[in-house]
Amino acid sequence: MKKTKVAVIFGGHSPEYGVSLQSAHAVLANMDRERFEPVCVGISKEGDWFLFTGPIDKIPGDRWQEDSKPVIFDVSRSHPCLYLPAGRTAITVDVVFPIMHGSCGEDGTVQGLCELAGLPLAGCGVLASALCMDKSRAHALAAAAGINVPKSFTAGPELGEVELASAAEAIGHPLFVKPLRAGSSFGISRASNRAELVRAVALARKYDSEIIIEQEIAGFESGCAVMGGDELITGEPDEIELSGGFFDFDEKYSLKTSKIHVPARVSPEVLRDIKLAAKKLYRALGCRGFARVDMFVTKDGLVFNEINTIPGFTAHSRFPSMMRAAGYSFKQVISKVIEEAVGA
Repeated sequence: MKKTKVAVIFGGHSPEYGVSLQSAHAVLANMDRERFEPVCVGISKEGDWFLFTGPIDKIPGDRWQEDSKPVIFDVSRSHPCLYLPAGRTAITVDVVFPIMHGSCGEDGTVQGLCELAGLPLAGCGVLASALCMDKSRAHALAAAAGINVPKSFTAGPELGEVELASAAEAIGHPLFVKPLRAGSSFGISRASNRAELVRAVALARKYDSEIIIEQEIAGFESGCAVMGGDELITGEPDEIELSGGFFDFDEKYSLKTSKIHVPARVSPEVLRDIKLAAKKLYRALGCRGFARVDMFVTKDGLVFNEINTIPGFTAHSRFPSMMRAAGYSFKQVISKVIEEAVGA
């Protein structure tokens, strides 16, 4: 049987470059090589594209460029391919599987290249990727779908300290300040007074010129893995147990003081409600392929947080863990994502 050639794209010009390397290594290590032939494409921190042909264990340690050659993604719709300019060699692929987190990868940019080329794409397309990356617009669509969202306001660089403080006071402290378009909790901080707000705004603006300021939600965070297109399947929702603070970048990747429970320690009825809300949000924002839908579980019900269209994909990440709890191995998850993209 002819193998499906899968272009796995990783790295990228994003603060989440290192996370992408870890995810890509796990995907490649768990891909069914009897059915799929990976073509590894790494994008450097500077944004340059390379064809990687070395052992995959070089990827997580950021040594992959030692076995790489410059490559060009030719998006001509009549003959899309990866083009090695040095040897004038064209490499065709059947599907593109981007494993990139954050800006210039998860925000619709790489997805747009694939759609221009007419290549099947594993995961969400341009519109869903862009909408889910933009926290303000994602919240607006979630609210329109009948899902509760935090009180918030969005501010560009033109708003100064006085205007921001006034808007924050209208929401009420404590609150969270976030870059409008960033992932892995980069640039997010909690502010309980005006002085902390000023520092939080300065941090958030290092990652995006636009920021969003949200009310703090009293409850715990739960995620739900969703896969599919016309027909959807969900993983078992998880629960983030915090001993203090919030689920920032360090906690997400070290779990020093927090725990993740799969499934969440709630009643069967609440688990059902989380799954139903996750599928509703997935549809409302036009997702396809796979995504992780994050919500807060409160005594008064569910509150939408965000959708990650390319969530962490290491063997120990939340998305594979939720799918494993629902009976799907990591290898099966990867196969289903690719099958959905190529229509198998």
